[in-house]
Amino acid sequence: MRPIAQLVTDMNWNSLRTFHFIVEEGSITRAAQRLALRQPTVSLALQRLEDTLGVQLIERNSRHFALTANGEIVAKYCADLFQSVARLSNEIARDQDITTGLLRLSVVSHLQSFLLDESIRLTHQRHPSLTWRIDVANSSAIVRQVVQEATPIGVCLLMKPVVGLECRLLCRENFAIFCGREHPLFGQEEVSIASLQQEPFVAFTCAVDGGNFEPMDMLRSGSNLGQRVVGSSSHLEEVRRLIMSGLGIGILPITAVEQDVAAGSIYPLPTLQGSIGADVYMVTNPNVELRTVERTYLGVVDELLALSSTSAS
Repeated sequence: MRPIAQLVTDMNWNSLRTFHFIVEEGSITRAAQRLALRQPTVSLALQRLEDTLGVQLIERNSRHFALTANGEIVAKYCADLFQSVARLSNEIARDQDITTGLLRLSVVSHLQSFLLDESIRLTHQRHPSLTWRIDVANSSAIVRQVVQEATPIGVCLLMKPVVGLECRLLCRENFAIFCGREHPLFGQEEVSIASLQQEPFVAFTCAVDGGNFEPMDMLRSGSNLGQRVVGSSSHLEEVRRLIMSGLGIGILPITAVEQDVAAGSIYPLPTLQGSIGADVYMVTNPNVELRTVERTYLGVVDELLALSSTSAS
C-alpha cells in the first residue's frame, strides 16, 4: 500500500464518484446511464480507481454484481465522503446572503476535478446571487495572469508550487503517450522509450514555445521526446485531432480522451504509463487584496480540502 500522502495526491475524485454510483445502482451499465456516460468510460474509471488503490473492488467473473471485501470498505468510505459533503452546507448558519458580484476563475482546459466541481456547486448553493465567469488558458498563461493581477484565482497544472504565489493542491492529473489508430505502434504492448524518441511528435504550442511553468514542456523534455515536431496547437482538442489523424505520438491527459480510448480511435502507449503527470493547483497572489466573493469561494475550497484530507486519513 502506497503512503497516504501519495495516495491522496494520486487519487482521482471523479473515479470515487463513479464508483459510488456503481455501488448505488448495483450495475456498471445502470451507473453509466445515471451519469450520462458510456459504459466503457465507467469501466475505465473503475479500473483506474482499482489501479490507484492496488486492490480489486468488484468481482469480474461472477454473473451477478458483487463487491469484494475491499470494495465494501471503499464503498463505505465513499458513502461517508459524499454524505459529509452533502451535510457541509446544512451545518453552515443560513444567514442572509450578502455575497454578490462576479467571481472570475481561469482554468486549464479539459480539467476533470471533483473538488473543483464540488466547490463551484457548493458556493452556488450557498450564494446563488453570485455571477460566474470561467476563462480557459494554458498553465503558463494562468500563472502569468495571477502574477500580473489580471485574474484573482487560477487553476492550472504545475510540476511544483510557484514561489511567490499561494498554491492549493487540488488533485493529480495523469498523462500518457498516445498514438492514433493509423500509427504503426497502435496496439503494441512493448514499446521502448528509445524508439519513441525518434517518432514524429504532436505538441502543445506552449510546450514548443517552452513556457517556464508549463508541465507539458517538462513532461516532453524530461523523456527526451519530440525531437521532430510535426504538428502543434494551443488547444487540447486540436492536438488530439492531429494525434488521431496519425501525424505522430503526443502526450495527453488520460481522462480527457478515455472515451476515445474505449472507442479504439486512440491508443495509450504502455511506455511510462502511470509515471507521468502534474499536480493541479489553485493559485492566488498573496500580494493582492481579494474581494469578498473571492475570499468566500476560497473558504469553500479550504473546507473541501480539509474534508478530503480527513476522509483520506
